[in-house]
Amino acid sequence: MEGLLDQWLWKEEYWLPPGVTWKDIEIEGDRYPLPRDLFYTLPLALGFIVLRYVFERVIAMPLSRQLGVKDRVRVRALPVPKLETFYKQNKQQPSQSEVLCLGKHCGLSQRQIETWFRQRRNQDRPSNTKKFCEASDYLFCPSIPQTPWFWDHRECWQGYPKQVSRTAHYWYYITELGFYWSLLLCVTVDVKRKDFKEQIIHHIATILLIGFSYCANYVRVGTLVILVHDSSDFLLESAKMFNYAGWRKTCDTLFVIFALVFLLTRLVVFPGRIVHSTLVVSLDFFQPFFGYYFFNALLLVLQALHIFWAWLILRMVYKFVFMGKVSRLNSLSITCSLVLFVRSSWVMNHLRKAHN
Repeated sequence: MEGLLDQWLWKEEYWLPPGVTWKDIEIEGDRYPLPRDLFYTLPLALGFIVLRYVFERVIAMPLSRQLGVKDRVRVRALPVPKLETFYKQNKQQPSQSEVLCLGKHCGLSQRQIETWFRQRRNQDRPSNTKKFCEASDYLFCPSIPQTPWFWDHRECWQGYPKQVSRTAHYWYYITELGFYWSLLLCVTVDVKRKDFKEQIIHHIATILLIGFSYCANYVRVGTLVILVHDSSDFLLESAKMFNYAGWRKTCDTLFVIFALVFLLTRLVVFPGRIVHSTLVVSLDFFQPFFGYYFFNALLLVLQALHIFWAWLILRMVYKFVFMGKVSRLNSLSITCSLVLFVRSSWVMNHLRKAHN
């Protein structure tokens, strides 16, 4: 099995620039990325799932009660076996003709059938407490260690691929990958949201990115990609937590900050700095190879998702500002944040031109 992996999966031309072998990046006495390290992330993901289960029940649920999270009292649908079978095997919202057909079989009126399905759908909706607990899980992602390539992105490629992987970077990568594996494994049991499919694509693309960048020793630029994604996620989940608790002003304030950080990092920093570095700057240090195209293709997939989510955020901001969903004070705050975002984008663009 190991021989087949070495022959087909770990072929050097897939992972390393032309003329470089696995032995070339082995630095005696120092840590360097090894593909077998990725196997450690699977038991780590199971550990995250267990930790999450314990955390939600020991810490998150008592915290939700302290913050005043309240669950709606929902009327349970009466037990009707034929309707229950249809609900589970077919679909949760039957058509008009199906309602009439079910009414004849069950001896119920059309109104009673529609009421039953509405109550049954409400019965399956997750409670505010469950959504609060899920949101709190995202607050415990690992943080990136201080690195010189945080400011100078050319440092990401100096000496590539013969770059030492420090212990802090090793654990940062392994922990992040284990965390995203746990998210993907739990996606079917978590609250299903409107962007469910996009979330699955995001998790898979992120796992492929982290795994490939580790094997190909793209660790330096990989830490920047992870940082960009983690920088706004905890703000969104914090806003959700306070929304479920009924703290509207705190929720709106955090959402304003989240929107500003998300738009700035995902639509300006990510494409303008990181993707530009991987697409253009990296070619000053090595010739293109399969990994170069594969890694950048995954980054562009993430960028497409960033644009989709940015559209959802801006649509929400539009509803807040122009449709009266929040107070005038919060509307003014959101408008000011968007102005600051545009101005920041303009300033960063001119600073980059001046630097070049």
